[in-house]
Amino acid sequence: MRIHVQNPANDPHFSVTEAQWSAALARAPDMAGLEVSFASDEEGLTRALPEAEVLLTWVRPLRQRFPVGALPGVAPRLKVIACTSAGVDSAAPFDWLPDSIALLNNSGTHADKAGEFGIMAILMLNTGMPAFADAQRRGEWKPIFSSTLAGRRVVIVGMGSLGGGVARRARAFGMHVVGVRNGPEPHPDCDETHATEALDALLPQAEFLVLACPLTDRTRNLLSRERIARLPRGAGIVNIARGAVWDQDAACDALEAGHLGGCVTDVAVPEPLPADSRLWRTPGMVVTPHVSADDRARYNDRTLDILFENIRALREGRSLPNRIDPAKGY
Repeated sequence: MRIHVQNPANDPHFSVTEAQWSAALARAPDMAGLEVSFASDEEGLTRALPEAEVLLTWVRPLRQRFPVGALPGVAPRLKVIACTSAGVDSAAPFDWLPDSIALLNNSGTHADKAGEFGIMAILMLNTGMPAFADAQRRGEWKPIFSSTLAGRRVVIVGMGSLGGGVARRARAFGMHVVGVRNGPEPHPDCDETHATEALDALLPQAEFLVLACPLTDRTRNLLSRERIARLPRGAGIVNIARGAVWDQDAACDALEAGHLGGCVTDVAVPEPLPADSRLWRTPGMVVTPHVSADDRARYNDRTLDILFENIRALREGRSLPNRIDPAKGY
């Protein structure tokens, strides 16, 4: 089987190296027969596509690289496109993707790092760290006293690898964890789970709200201005999903009005966030540049392990565990 790894151009952090590939093969000796090529330019991709059966690539340029009707013609042997990110919303709509090619996400790579980031953000909000940072910039000594997280209620929207990672750590701190997902099926790290339709009823009791869902037509503006108003006064919001999942201006307004206690967001609209965006200057808002789920030391290793898990399933005629449903967008 011929694999082509198309790395992003000029990315020193997350380009898959031949050494990482060799290490992955050592962990999975049943993959030793794979043929692999690497490139980071369009010329290398063009050379590789006629023979490639599996393409491992960054998700963002997919629609530009493969306009509607280009596939399978430019890649007649291609069976799988594996993306290095969990979210594939930037490749939607999927009218460019023929039924003969499976599109995979990278779900499972991000759970540990996102879980640590999420619980860090909850701890920051619980201790009033955004307010302390604002006071520090003003040179103001202003004590704020807080309690522990034990018994506090956190609602996590999206119970995939991101939300599940946060839930596991929140439970370790003794929090009451409420999971919100497409259906009410139980989750091992939640005290209770509810379907998304129950969100309006859950928000008034959410001391902390974590957004960890994929961006789809259903989740765009999921946390609207009206829903932010349903949160109790002093609630904290953590967004590790996508910027378009919430109304970021409404969140800023709620912070300025004193309704929210604080926000930590790792995502924004647009990205990169312009220097004149109000998110940078709204008191109580902490912004990080989309780094919450990317483990620099382990990301590529886990990416290759997940790729091999899916190739193994393909060989054995099983369902591919990371295959996305274009109709759902995840």
